[in-house]
Amino acid sequence: MAFPENFLWGGATAANQCEGAYDEGGRGLANVDVAPAGKDRLAVVSGEKKMMGFDPNHYYPAKTGIDMYHHYREDIALFAEMGFKTYRLSIAWSRIFPNGDDAEPNEEGLAFYEDLFRCCREHNIEPLVTITHFDCPMHLIEQYGGWRNRKLIDFYKRLVTTLFSRYKGLVHYWLTFNEINMIFHLPWMGAGIAFEPGEDHESTEWKAVHHELVASAWATKIGHDIDPENKIGCMLAAGSFYPYSCRPEDVRAAQLDTQRELSLIDVQARGHYPAHTLRMLERKGIDLGMTEEDREVLAENTVDFISFSYYSTRTSAAPDTDAPRTQGNAFNGVKNPYLEQSQWGWAIDPLGFRITMNELYDRYEKPLLVVENGLGAKDELVPDGNGSYTVNDDYRIDYLRKHISALRDTITEDGVEVWGYTTWGPIDLVSAGSGQMSKRYGFIYVDRDDEGNGTLKRYRKKSFGWYKKVIATNGEDLA
Repeated sequence: MAFPENFLWGGATAANQCEGAYDEGGRGLANVDVAPAGKDRLAVVSGEKKMMGFDPNHYYPAKTGIDMYHHYREDIALFAEMGFKTYRLSIAWSRIFPNGDDAEPNEEGLAFYEDLFRCCREHNIEPLVTITHFDCPMHLIEQYGGWRNRKLIDFYKRLVTTLFSRYKGLVHYWLTFNEINMIFHLPWMGAGIAFEPGEDHESTEWKAVHHELVASAWATKIGHDIDPENKIGCMLAAGSFYPYSCRPEDVRAAQLDTQRELSLIDVQARGHYPAHTLRMLERKGIDLGMTEEDREVLAENTVDFISFSYYSTRTSAAPDTDAPRTQGNAFNGVKNPYLEQSQWGWAIDPLGFRITMNELYDRYEKPLLVVENGLGAKDELVPDGNGSYTVNDDYRIDYLRKHISALRDTITEDGVEVWGYTTWGPIDLVSAGSGQMSKRYGFIYVDRDDEGNGTLKRYRKKSFGWYKKVIATNGEDLA
C-alpha cells in the first residue's frame, strides 16, 4: 500500500482568510483585519507601512472573507463529501480573547469553535487546529507592541490553556504558530510588528521570534499536561534552497538561506538554538533576552511532529550573481531556469517537494505532516450541463497529481514518515499574500471577486471529484 491505512487526507484554511464576521460574536479587531487588498498590502503586511485601523480608501477582504462563519456547516459537509479524514483550520485569537489580555475568554467565541469541531466529528473528520495563523489582537499591538514584547508569552499561555481545556477530547492535533519563519518576511502578519522610524528591523524580528518560540514551547508543555493524547507540532513555510550554480559562492548562499529558515524549527524540534544562529546574534549585537527559564522550557518541550507548507523550492545566489529575480513571493530569490512558473510567478517543482521532505526528515527525525500544498490560479466558472456551474481546472489536478505522486515516492521509496496531506485551500478564500479572491486554490468555487462582490454561492470544480477519488482509493488512483 502506497499510503498508510490511517493517512490523514484533507484540506487547510485559515480563520482570517475565510471566516469573515470580524465584528460578530464578541470578536475583537486583529492585525489581519486591517491588511488591505491592492498596492499597499505588501507594505502593510511587511511592517513597512503602519495601518492600525480601517480607512475609506482601501478594501479589507478579511472583514468578510468567504463568510465561513455563517457557512461552516455547508462547507464541512462538502469536505465530508470529498471524504476528508482531517480538516486543518485556525482559531482567531481575538474571537476567544477580544483584546488578547482579557482576564476571561469570550464564551460566544469558544462556543462557535466547539460547534465547528463537533460538526467535523459528526462527519468523521479529525480537526487539525492551528492556534495562531497570523492572528494577533490589535489591542496587543497598540498596547504592547505585538510580539516584540515578551508579555505576549503570558497572554498566549492563557489562550492555549483555555483552548486545550475547552476542547479536550474534541481536538488531538495542534500547531502552535503558522509559518513561524514568516516573521523574517512579513513581520506584521507573523508577529504584529509595524516598524517605527529608525528601528533595527533584524533585532526586532529576532526578539519577536524568540518570544514566539518560548510561547510555543509553553504551549507544547501545557497541551501535553492537560491531555497526554495531544500531538503538538510546529509549522514552517518550507521549500529547499537550490544554489543557482555549483560556484561555491552560490552554494554557500543556499546554505545560509537554509540555516536561517530552519533555525526556528531547529529550536522547536531540538530544544536549542543552533550554534551558527547564536554566533550570528552575538556578531550583530542582538540580545534575545534569554532567561534560564526560557532555556529550560525550550529544551524540555520539543514538538511531536514537523508540519509545513510547500508551494515551491527557492534558488539562492551570491550577491554578485547576475540572474533574474523572482516576483510575487514573500521569499525573494533568483529565478530557476529549469522550472515552470504559476500565474503568480511561483516555481512549480514536484521533485523539490520530495527533496524538501527528505531534508526535513533527515534533519529532525520526526514525523512530517504536509499542511499546505496547492496551486493558485485564475478559474473560469462555466455551465456544467446540469443546470449549475463548475470549473474545468485540469491544471490544478495536474499540479496536485504530480505532488501527491512525489509524496507517495517519498513515503514508499525513501522511508519518510508522513502522517497526512492537507491541500491549500480546499475552498476558495482570500489570498494571504495578495489579498485577492481571483488567486483561487479550491476544489470548491466561491462566487466572490477581488472587490467583495458576489453571491458567496459554492460550486464544485472538476478537481472536487478528482480529489474525492484520490481519497477514496487512499492515493492509489491519481488518474
